[in-house]
Amino acid sequence: MSTATLPRPVRRKRVSPKKRVLTGTQYLLLVFFAAIILTPLYVVVVTSLKSPSEYSSLTAWSLPDELFVGGWSAAWTALAPAMLRSLVLAVVASVISSFLGSMNGYAFSKLRFPGATVIFTLFLFGMFIPYQAILIPLQSLMIQVQSTAEWMTGIPTLIVVHVIYGIPICTLIFRNYYATALPDEIIEAARVDGAGPMKIYRTIVLPLSPSAFVVTLIWQFTSAWNDFLFALFLTNRNTGPVTYALQELASAQNPDYSRMMAGVLIASLPTLLVYIALGKYFVAGLMSGSVK
Repeated sequence: MSTATLPRPVRRKRVSPKKRVLTGTQYLLLVFFAAIILTPLYVVVVTSLKSPSEYSSLTAWSLPDELFVGGWSAAWTALAPAMLRSLVLAVVASVISSFLGSMNGYAFSKLRFPGATVIFTLFLFGMFIPYQAILIPLQSLMIQVQSTAEWMTGIPTLIVVHVIYGIPICTLIFRNYYATALPDEIIEAARVDGAGPMKIYRTIVLPLSPSAFVVTLIWQFTSAWNDFLFALFLTNRNTGPVTYALQELASAQNPDYSRMMAGVLIASLPTLLVYIALGKYFVAGLMSGSVK
């Protein structure tokens, strides 16, 4: 065998002591901040597994002597109906607002019409209106609507509110996505072939939109699921979502901390599972279309 065919030895890069210290410091800071963030979660989980007689403020940090799951079963019994209502609210509101935002984003990015910039700016103003500023007039409006449409109570009311509040952010996400990730040449070619705006949207724009839909669906699902302020003003304990039921669970005169903490974890599971399952697609969807 000739020496020319022998593999060349791999030389490892020497890491300077300064870089090793910098890397070690970064890992220590990451561990430190992770511990700070996860400490409340540890207390919640540990407390949910303690019996009411075992819990006290002095033993909040200690592990339970024996696992107690009675708090979990009691919390699930109390929250299950509201969990179903919240699921309907979050799914329906996120789907409707995402589709409306998609159509708006397509119109503002690919269709040319007078006043598009002004109308789009007015759309964006809706993102900056705080909930607290409209609660009283919104409540009065919904009372008048319910006097003529009795079905507009509870979850249907919240669906309408979250769809309206979700349209601005969904429109912004889809408009930016279509403006950078969807070539104008495709739209022009479809127009030359005789396709109208709605046919272009159905056959071209919509099939190329899953990345943006993942972002808006996760965003709107989380927003609707975690809402408490609108639920407090527009629903009651029998028609409200899980956040309202969780507040009822925590406002008892003799609080059962194991049941309360178990309820917090149960109410947090759906959004946590959504992010675990779709988190990487969420980040990819945020980045797609950011660079042409």
